[in-house]
This record gives sequence, C-alpha cells and structure tokens, in this order.
Amino acid sequence: MSADARDRVAYVGAPNSLEMRLAGEEGIEFVAVPASGWDRARPLTLVSGLFTAIASTVRCIRLLRRDRTDVAVGFGGYVSVPLSLAAVVCRVPLVLHEQNSVPGVANRILARFARTVCVTYADSVALLPHPERAIVTGDPVRESVLRADRDAGRVAFGISPAETLLLVFGGSRGARHLNSALVGLRDRLQDAQGIRVVHIAGPAEAATVRATLESHDGGAPEWWQVLEYVGEMGDLLAASDLIVCRAGATTLAELSVLGKASVLVPYPYATDDHQTLNAGPFVRAGASVLVADTELDAPGFGETLLALLGDRSTRAGMESAARSLGRPDAARALVEAMAAAADGRVAA
Repeated sequence: MSADARDRVAYVGAPNSLEMRLAGEEGIEFVAVPASGWDRARPLTLVSGLFTAIASTVRCIRLLRRDRTDVAVGFGGYVSVPLSLAAVVCRVPLVLHEQNSVPGVANRILARFARTVCVTYADSVALLPHPERAIVTGDPVRESVLRADRDAGRVAFGISPAETLLLVFGGSRGARHLNSALVGLRDRLQDAQGIRVVHIAGPAEAATVRATLESHDGGAPEWWQVLEYVGEMGDLLAASDLIVCRAGATTLAELSVLGKASVLVPYPYATDDHQTLNAGPFVRAGASVLVADTELDAPGFGETLLALLGDRSTRAGMESAARSLGRPDAARALVEAMAAAADGRVAA
C-alpha cells in the first residue's frame, strides 16, 4: 500500500502457488518470493532454508522501499517471514493475522515486532508475547460465502426441499479415513430415507470412493454424489442441513457466518492439535459435535450422524449457536487494523 495510492495492494507469496493463481484471477499484483521450511529428518534443509529466507528478505526490502509501503501484513507460515522481517528492517508497520487457536511459530516470533496482531479466537491472545497488541477480528470469509443462497445451492445440486442434505468434505485434498468411514455408513443412510449426500472426496480419493460405493449390491446410489472438488462452496454450504468436516479455521468461520450445524473431525496431525482447539468454542456453544479421527470407525459416529439427520429441532438449535459465533465483518475489522497501523494509530 503506497503513499500515493492507498488502495493499492501487492500480494507476496510462493511461486507457482494457489495464491499466485488466485491473485492473477482477481487482478492483484503478485510478487513471487521463494520460501522453504526445515525438515528435521534432513538437517541440511536448515541451511538451504536459511539462505532462501535471507535472499527473499532482501528482495522484500527492495520491494517495500521501491513502493514506499505504508503497511505490511503477514498471515503466518514460512512465506510471511521474509516480508515481515523486511518490514521490521524498513520500519514499516507490521500487522499479523492468526487464524488458528494456537499461533504458529512464525507468528509467535514475529508478534514481538508487530504493531497489531489480529486473531480469530480470544483464547489466542494470552499465547502471544505482547497480548496488549492483539485484537479479536475473526477470520475473514469470502464474499461469495457471505452472499450464499440456500435455494440456489439446492437447485444446482438437484436437492428437493423435502430432502435432508448431508455435506461431507475433508479439505482441498480430501481425507481418506473420513471418506472410508462415511462410505461404511452407506446402508444405514439409505435406510434412513430422504437423505441426500454430497461427498467432496478430494482429487486423490474420489475414484476410490466411487468404486467402493459401486461395489455394493445395486451399485452406486443416485442419492450420493461424489465430487473431487468444489471451487465456490458458498451455495452448497448454505444448502446443507448437516456438515461433516475437519476443523480448519476458515471452514469454521464459514460455518458460523452461515449458521450451519456440524460434526467436526479435527485433522489428527495438525500442529499442536490446533484443530481440536479451534473446534472448542463451537462444541461449547452447542453448534457442533466433536468426533476424534480415531473414533470414526466406532459405532458412536454413525449413531451421532443419523440422530442429527433425523432431528430437525436439534439441528435448528445448533444452527442458532453457530450464527452466534459468526463474524461476518472480520474482513472489515482486519482492513481497519491495517489502516490504523498505516496511520500510526492503534487499532481498537
């Protein structure tokens, strides 16, 4: 964001990344900056990663000075480190955003130098080195999700008003254990009647899920759609009556602004088990039911799922609880924190 064009934005990210493609589609300037982590199993990656970080930091310093940047914003991860360090060197106000309940290593270190740290969860504040600089903004949600239309989603996926839609997804790459556990409930879901399933299994798993469903007597059921990926999830989320998914921060933010009942299965290998912690406020509020990945094959998972699918009143209460956690203005709050930092003010 430069002094003579306060609405100008440049996105710094890894080359050949999803962010690079998305920035191009939105007409946002993208600056490719290499970044790599440290693989403990390969000690030499620490040396190569350090040299990469130094070179990328120098590049970011040149970028900030060239553009007379007003404020730099980091969202955690390796790629945010060079930009954030460059901001410190150039004395450019630094704003960080932490979407998960447990701040990542990069944000915990960089928070010592940040003007403001925006967090999704109030419990994260105490885990930062300067809690007084933190504000709770929530996690920004895509405009397409905020504008999501339940009826449009039902029409797009062929769901009638009388049917109960179960949406299942495990993230952009899918989730093998979650996929297999759901397929194992095929007969019980069919016996429940009136259930439709939209199952986003991921590019690597969709073929296997389809083959497993087709191997049952009668072949693959017409009421079970298996998809590899859905780019714009807003209308589909809005159309759903119950959602089974992981507990990533962005997913939870979308469920809350749309007021969706959910069964959360945290990714078991997340750093510091942060997905389980992400789910905590939703479970305590009554918006979600938590099922550990290790419990997917136990009878309780299927019993919980079928009970919720058959109880519209309980789901309505969960939806209300989810909406109470929503922060549809999170993007605006984050932008206001950036503007305050750029102006030398402290965000409220």
